[in-house]
Amino acid sequence: MTLLALGINHKTAPVALRERVTFGPEKIDHALEELLKQPQVNGGVVLSTCNRTELYLSLESQDKAQEQLIKWLCDFHEITAKDLQPSLYWHKDSHAVSHLMRVASGLDSLVLGEPQILGQVKKAFALSQDSHSLSRELERLFQKSFSVAKRVRTETDIGANAVSVAFAACTLARQIFESLKHLNILLVGAGETIELVARHLREHGVQKMMIANRTRERAELLANEVNAQVISLADIDNRLAEADIVISSTASPLPIIGKGMVERAMKVRRSKPMLLIDIAVPRDIEQDVEKLRDVYLYTVDDLESIIAQNLAQRKAAAVEAEFIVEQESSHFMDWLRSQAAVSTIRDYREQAEAIRANMAEKALAAVRQGADPEQVIMQLSQQLTNRLIHAPTKSLQQAAGNGDVERLNLLRDSLGLDHQ
Repeated sequence: MTLLALGINHKTAPVALRERVTFGPEKIDHALEELLKQPQVNGGVVLSTCNRTELYLSLESQDKAQEQLIKWLCDFHEITAKDLQPSLYWHKDSHAVSHLMRVASGLDSLVLGEPQILGQVKKAFALSQDSHSLSRELERLFQKSFSVAKRVRTETDIGANAVSVAFAACTLARQIFESLKHLNILLVGAGETIELVARHLREHGVQKMMIANRTRERAELLANEVNAQVISLADIDNRLAEADIVISSTASPLPIIGKGMVERAMKVRRSKPMLLIDIAVPRDIEQDVEKLRDVYLYTVDDLESIIAQNLAQRKAAAVEAEFIVEQESSHFMDWLRSQAAVSTIRDYREQAEAIRANMAEKALAAVRQGADPEQVIMQLSQQLTNRLIHAPTKSLQQAAGNGDVERLNLLRDSLGLDHQ
């Protein structure tokens, strides 16, 4: 039995190619069904995200497997091997095991240590469970990878520090305010960065959010997801005083929030502190705002310095995480090798039982036909002994004849004999 990981990711393939081999939700069930029809494939999991497409497989044998699986992948996505093959990587057994553990732990991600990938791996695993496409070995491997990812999160600081602008903005807000739960937060914009900010804030229990955007329809889509209120950009002047925190990221060529607007809001707030985080380029908030009393303004440059510092800390934590992966991968491979012994022991017992049953049936038949029971028993014991020691005796003779002392001693150990 062989474990394999085959795929492409953000390190090996551009987004244009990754898009062509993505398995959408509507394709997964069919893909798993077709994958299990491939020669030697006992089980499979398909992991497909914006940054990677990977097949995790257990095979009876790896003979011609690489060629067959690449052909299947190309045929399924109607892409030529010439286009795909230069970007493909192929991991076998212990390398496949450590690769999955690294992926689940965020060590192979575009953003080092990001936690979202673990949920995506768990979802891929659940889909394979639902379609009954898991082998025993794959199921054990994925469960082990989940526990490794948990251990990495618990025992290292791989996820402790923000390394994305959106996450850094939320982390900064949580550092300045003891709790975000009862604060009112104004988000200006509704693009990808603000979407991530809104989701992070929601995860941290924020209950009051306003979203101001040039296009109301887009703002409403995000607001429905995070339970926020939508206002227009023109409403910001009147509603700014309600905001304890403002996080802005638009594509506006000119500032949206000026010094005068913030001064008016602070009068209404009676100097209650306000945090403004401007992650837009060009800036959404006038720089002079930082001169106002009880107003704290941070720009994308401030966040970038935080991110650079935190990324260095994550890289240090990643060294510890890699050690955990190496350790756990070794343990899993020990278990996997022990399964081969279990299979061998089972086969040996079944063979011995078949010999015993066959010879016992012959002995009973002889007794039923009137043969002397004592003579039958003696003959049975002699024949059974000869049959059971035939193969070991042959192996001992071969080892002795070849002068293979190591094999001879191994056989003596297996038979419970002392070394010569």
